[in-house]
Amino acid sequence: MGILRRFKEIMSSNINSLLDNVEDPEKMIDQTLRNLNRDLGKVKSETASIMAEEKRSKRKLDECKAEIDKMQSYAMKALESNEEADAKKFLEEKASLSSKLPTLEENYNIAYNNSIKMREMHDKLVSDINQLESRKDIIKGKLSVAKAREQMNKMVGSSANDANASIANFNKYEEMANQALDKASAMAELNQSSEKQNLDDLMNKYSSSTESDIDKELEELKRKLNQDNN
Repeated sequence: MGILRRFKEIMSSNINSLLDNVEDPEKMIDQTLRNLNRDLGKVKSETASIMAEEKRSKRKLDECKAEIDKMQSYAMKALESNEEADAKKFLEEKASLSSKLPTLEENYNIAYNNSIKMREMHDKLVSDINQLESRKDIIKGKLSVAKAREQMNKMVGSSANDANASIANFNKYEEMANQALDKASAMAELNQSSEKQNLDDLMNKYSSSTESDIDKELEELKRKLNQDNN
């Protein structure tokens, strides 16, 4: 039967290893849960059928054994009644039933082993589903935190880039302002120097003596001579 062919695959699967080696655990969790629940539904249906077959095989085997014991008992009673011919018929029926016994036992053993496998597979699937359910919220919670941190990192990185650009622009504008201030200061200094020079020239115009230095010296000698004569 089809579901039994998946027995080895399901029994050898490792749900934890599967989840630890996928690129998108969140999607894999949901998909794996769907697959496991689908398989579990099939396993339950097949298990019920196989368990029914096991019970039917066991009942037929038990009935055959009971009939064999019955024929044996009737044969003994017939002999006790000196009815050898009847005893022989009972023994013949017993032999016929006994010939069927190996086949019935084989059928029962097959059904029993299949039932054991199905119950093992059912328990394995239930365990895997429980493990996955218990880890689902934890894994999804971790993924949500990781996504939030990733988004925050992107926002912080973008803000840092914007801040660096703003600082660079501020520095550029500050440099331009400094250059303009230096230029204005230089112009003011030049204008002030020019005004001072003009004022100095004007003062010299009116403060310059009309007399030469020789004339001054001559007048000084005359004044001294007159003082000596007196």
